[in-house]
Amino acid sequence: MSVGASGPAAVQGALPPPYGTGSGEPPGADERTGMDERIGAGEAGIHPDELPDGLVVADETGRVICFNAAAARITAVPSADALGHPLERALPLEDLKGRRWWALTDPYGGLATRVGQPERNLLLPGGREVLVSARYVRAYPTGPVRRLVISLRGTEARRRTELSHAELIATVAHELRSPLTSVKGFTATLLAKWERFTDDQKRLMLETVDADANRVTRLIAELLDISRIDSGRLEVRRQPVDIGAAVNRHVQSHTASGQSPDRFLVRIQQPLPDLWADPDKIDQVLGNLLENAVRHGEGTVTIEVAAATLSHATRPETETETEKGTAVTVCDEGPGIPEESMGRVFTRFWRGSKRGGTGLGLYIVKGIVEAHGGTITVGRGPGGGAEFRFILPVGAPAYLS
Repeated sequence: MSVGASGPAAVQGALPPPYGTGSGEPPGADERTGMDERIGAGEAGIHPDELPDGLVVADETGRVICFNAAAARITAVPSADALGHPLERALPLEDLKGRRWWALTDPYGGLATRVGQPERNLLLPGGREVLVSARYVRAYPTGPVRRLVISLRGTEARRRTELSHAELIATVAHELRSPLTSVKGFTATLLAKWERFTDDQKRLMLETVDADANRVTRLIAELLDISRIDSGRLEVRRQPVDIGAAVNRHVQSHTASGQSPDRFLVRIQQPLPDLWADPDKIDQVLGNLLENAVRHGEGTVTIEVAAATLSHATRPETETETEKGTAVTVCDEGPGIPEESMGRVFTRFWRGSKRGGTGLGLYIVKGIVEAHGGTITVGRGPGGGAEFRFILPVGAPAYLS
């Protein structure tokens, strides 16, 4: 098989051994086309231009023999201007200190045990950032580099992640500032002028400090939950849970804090399957959904608990498995959630109104429900308000099945 072969027979199969010309001269157009096809050809027959990331390949002489469409888009260098030219000229990269990257790493020299470069942030001419990783392909371990395979990615995804983290930090700082300022102000005042206040005034100040301290504690707990959800480390400690009793307990808590008992309607359809779940986390889910309904909704808040079935997709995708579960529906009679916002309800920082809150509660609710293997949905209730419905699988331990 010649280097420049480009027919169907030449492009089928695994990547061939080194395919640089070895002459030091730029390959001709026909040769480059053949090389591009052979580089992109595998068992799946994927062409380099079909790859989502930028792909640059240099031969054993350091000349570019593949420069796919994504690489041209990311670098703003046309493929025709890169193919056949030395790597340093086709892809001039600098590190964040302004040092020339290829001279610094010296892929064709240096230690013969190196297998590549991990992904790092480098700069293109003009200061544009790009994520670059490289693989050194050798004919045998510690042998000379026969091909240099470089992957290029834009920094948009990383910037979105950094923006999300910055937004989280800003939100937390804002939410912490108010209660901590209150705590500091009241404690400083009490310490400096204790004798000047009556017992009732002291009690009021201490109650305010206690409430603000609880607010800080809740916020820190939310941050820990978000960290565990994002990293997949949210632990679920399953125990038997009486979901009906848990709902009634939360309703009584709201009525004790001043809400009218007539505002809540609880419907529990018996019989319910035995539910095994994390009671603390289920309390957190119920508390969040009821608080949202009370704070942001209007009219009667209806909580319905009933047996349900939970469907799971299997392979092939046309088949599904069902298992017993418990469904909890919380709805109100307020203005509801606009249709265009339905898809963003369970994202970070989404707020349905301007009535306070961090915008993290429903994100955590979704993470907890999914950690149990359940599902949660949002829609419009019979009374026009928001309706949240989550289904938890029975989840009994294997030894009880």
